[in-house]
This record gives sequence, C-alpha cells and structure tokens, in this order.
Amino acid sequence: MAELVKRDKTKEAESAVKKTVQTAKKTEAKAEGAVKKAAETAKKPAAKAEQAIKQDNRKVKDPHPPKGSSVLYRVIAIVLWVLAIACEVLAVMILLDYFYVTNKLLWLIIFIVGDLILAIVAAQMWKRANHINPPSEKNKFLFYLISELGVIMACVCFIPLIILLLKDKKLDKKSKTIASIVAVVALLIAGVASADFHPISDEQMKEAEEQITGDVYWTQFGHKYHLSTDCYHIKNSDYYKGTVTEAINSGRTAICSYCARHYGEGLDLEALNVEDKDAVLEEVGTAAPTGEMR
Repeated sequence: MAELVKRDKTKEAESAVKKTVQTAKKTEAKAEGAVKKAAETAKKPAAKAEQAIKQDNRKVKDPHPPKGSSVLYRVIAIVLWVLAIACEVLAVMILLDYFYVTNKLLWLIIFIVGDLILAIVAAQMWKRANHINPPSEKNKFLFYLISELGVIMACVCFIPLIILLLKDKKLDKKSKTIASIVAVVALLIAGVASADFHPISDEQMKEAEEQITGDVYWTQFGHKYHLSTDCYHIKNSDYYKGTVTEAINSGRTAICSYCARHYGEGLDLEALNVEDKDAVLEEVGTAAPTGEMR
C-alpha cells in the first residue's frame, strides 16, 4: 500500500515538472514574440527616418526664370520667323530654277533644315514671352492666336514649299520624294515643338499669384508646378523652389492635377490653369472659395 502511494506521488511530481517545463516554454515563446515585435516596432521609425533622410538629400535648386521683357522676346521671335520664311523663299527659288545650283536636292535640304531651326527657336522665344506676359482670354480667338502663333508660323514656313514640291514636274522623282518627306517631317517637328500644350492667360496668372502665396515646386524637365514636395511626381526628384510667378515664367504654367486634388484645399481651381481641369473639378466637387494655399 505504501508503495502504491509512493508511486502516485512520483507520478504527480513528474506531471508537475512537465507542466512547469511547458509553462516555462510558453513563457519563453511569448518573450521571444515580444522581443520580435519590439524589434519590428523599433525598425519602423528607423525606416521612416531613413526615408526622411533620403527625401532631405534631394537638391533644392534656385529658380532661374528668363530675364528680360516680353517685348524683347517677341521682337527676337518675329525676326527669326522672318529669317525662317527667307529660307523657305530661297528653297522655292531653287525649286523654280530662279538661280542655278549644282545639287538642287542638297540645297533644298539645307534650306529646309535652316527653316526648321529658325522656326523652332522663334517659337521658344514667343512662348517665353507668353509665360512672362500672358495674353488675355477675354477674346478667346486672340488668346489662342497669340498662344499658338508658333504652330501657325510653322505652317507658314513649310506648307507653301510642300505644296510646290508636290506640284513640281521638273525635279526628278527621287529628289522630289526625298525633299517632300524632309519638308513634311520638318513641318511636324516644328509644329510639335512650337505648340504650347498648357497655355496660360493673364487672368489665370493673376489668380495664381493672388491665391498661391506660398512656395511651389517644379522639376527640370517637368511641365507643371506642384503644391507639395510630397507629390509622387517629384517625390524622388531634385526640384526647384520658388514663387508661382517664377514657376510660370519658367514655363510651368499649369498646376499638377494630383496636387490640385490632394493639396488644393482652399483654392478656386476653376479660376486657375489646372491640368485636366474638368476631371479634377468633377472629382473634388464644387470649387472651394478663393483662399490662401494651405
């Protein structure tokens, strides 16, 4: 009997030891989990800090808007367009045999390329003038005429020559084909390079200057300005920082649509030059009253 009691006590002791061991293992596992969570929690601020450091490493450049008056740039543009038309006239004169040249195709290409270069540079000067002193949109026809004069002049500089090339019967077929293709390609390049895809009006520029009193941001090759450096379009890029006037003078005439949606609280977006304005206004609803940028 005593032996049975002794065995029972031994089993109870073994069971108690096992329970103690299991409890210790559970406690150890919980402790390891807590340590892991603490380590992960500690890593998150470190990752955020590292991201902040990366953002801080972006270069903030001083803006260099074009200097000089809009009148000067317009005069330069007009002079260059006159020279471009002169190149076109010389090409036409060669085509019509007004004077003799040994290699007609070569001279035609030379004058077409010269026409192209002058037309593009002239259009850039004209667009620069429009960004300094934008036209008013009170008269819609005049606004678009002035804004897209570069495209119109590109047509003037090439279309008459292309028509004459296509009608000409003296030039041999191969030379005629090559010259016509070069002229058409030049027209397309000049048209695209001369177009202002985000023209701004005098009224929109004044609204932007009045409403956006803080700094705006833009990149070297971007075409819009941004309201925050957290915008995903410029989040990993070096950027320029300056006033909205400096941004517009530098050719960034429209607000980024993402910034307008997420950082444009308090702005009257309907009165500003916003990229994809209709879609933005539809998404944010009725434009907020005019106010200072937050």
